[in-house]
Amino acid sequence: MAHLIRHKLSNKLTNAAHTVSNKSQAKVSGVFARLGFQAATDEEGVGFAECDDLDYDYRQGMQMDVLQGEDEGGQVEGEGEGELDGDSHYQRDGTGHAPGLKTGGSLDEEKPKITTWEAGWNVTNAIQGMFVLGLPYAILHGGYLGLFLIIFAAVVCCYTGKILIACLYEEDEDGRQVRVRDSYVDIANACCAPRFPALGGHVVNVAQIIELVMTCILYVVVSGNLMVNSFPGFPVSQKAWSVVATVALLPCAFLKNLKAVSKFSLLCTLAHFVINVLVIAYCLSRARDWAWDKVKFYIDVKKFPISIGIIVFSYTSQIFLPSLEGNMSKPSEFHCMMDWTHISACVLKGLFALVAYLTWADATKEVITDNLPSTIRAVVNIFLVSKALLSYPLPFFAAVEVLEKSFFQDGGRAMFPDCYGPTGQLKSWGLGLRIGLVVFTLLMAVFVPHFALLMGLTGSLTGAGLCFLLPSLFHLKLQWRKLLWHHVFFDVAIFVIGGICAISGFIHSVEGLIEAYTYDLHD
Repeated sequence: MAHLIRHKLSNKLTNAAHTVSNKSQAKVSGVFARLGFQAATDEEGVGFAECDDLDYDYRQGMQMDVLQGEDEGGQVEGEGEGELDGDSHYQRDGTGHAPGLKTGGSLDEEKPKITTWEAGWNVTNAIQGMFVLGLPYAILHGGYLGLFLIIFAAVVCCYTGKILIACLYEEDEDGRQVRVRDSYVDIANACCAPRFPALGGHVVNVAQIIELVMTCILYVVVSGNLMVNSFPGFPVSQKAWSVVATVALLPCAFLKNLKAVSKFSLLCTLAHFVINVLVIAYCLSRARDWAWDKVKFYIDVKKFPISIGIIVFSYTSQIFLPSLEGNMSKPSEFHCMMDWTHISACVLKGLFALVAYLTWADATKEVITDNLPSTIRAVVNIFLVSKALLSYPLPFFAAVEVLEKSFFQDGGRAMFPDCYGPTGQLKSWGLGLRIGLVVFTLLMAVFVPHFALLMGLTGSLTGAGLCFLLPSLFHLKLQWRKLLWHHVFFDVAIFVIGGICAISGFIHSVEGLIEAYTYDLHD
């Protein structure tokens, strides 16, 4: 009898302890549970436990194979690498192993890795390209607040780049970080699983296509803008110059890879660096006339949100960060690389924008080289046009790849037949797609020839989404169980601020484009 009473009391105490534990956990995550940011459910926990048990059995079997291999004189090293491959490559939603993800072995040896400096050079090319030419125009409408936003955007984009890479990893049962995802699309799909396993990937693909195509359009617009301001005496309009630039870009439709273009990348970057030095040198020569009194805390409420989009767009690099980190020989140095690339970009962009604005003040134009004297403007602008035309194939080819994989090569589920033949030749409709994309960029550049407004629109629409909103949302969703309170605060703050800036910038950019189109305003 006494034993039965003790048994019942023990069960009641155990049930009470479980109840208290469950209630405390519900209080912590109850608010976010409705939004999907919840800890693992009981079914998830069972799935993880089963995977742990299977993984333990698997590794025990591998150890027996290794011992047998040693006795038989076999190669142990290959088996040891296979053992690492068995470590828990399952996703958070319990969908199974992610094939092909290895921590060692022959696959990594076959793929050439890049150094930290090479990775930093790629990021620098992305965030310090031609579009810094529009930053002085952002200072024109934002003053000192525009300078602050250049610094703020650098800090936020560096942070969101790091948390985006963190979403590629999960901890195994030994507490080690294992890379279970490969791309931005994989992260988005993992967040939307299991209800909508492909929705997130579609959203990211659409955002990527819009940003890449808009980048191509901006290259055509800036080419026409630079040429018409380099030769104002010629009876050729900006639209006509854009047509000439597009004719030179038509061979891009026949590109099968970027080997023919990539060798010019370093030369273009060095040329752009020289141009920036020339512009800054000219501005410094007029330092005595700098208009410090024009830089104020006053902002143009109507045009400043456009400036926010311009600044954000100049820092966009999140699209290719997962691939870049995956190809680094030392992924542990990724955070350090992001720090020094964004710090250097912040310093150089801030100095360039401030010095250029101080030189021309209220006369600052959307493309700052248009303010240079006619004696050197033509030479500088021709170099910039060359750089724009040689930079066009990169986003164009990336956009074509996304379109082809989504509509022509989606593992037999594509809407249209494959655009490549059995021997790899491009079929007629594939070529038509590429030519149509080139023509579309021309039409947009001809009908909307406003560099700053298009840049602000792109930064507000896709730049803010890919750099601010989605990384913070994905981080909260995938890493919720491991986040500290300040991480949650930063992610929520970035999401809210990014959403406000994106909406306001998009609305004002569209209003500016409508006004420019209605009243036939010119840059």
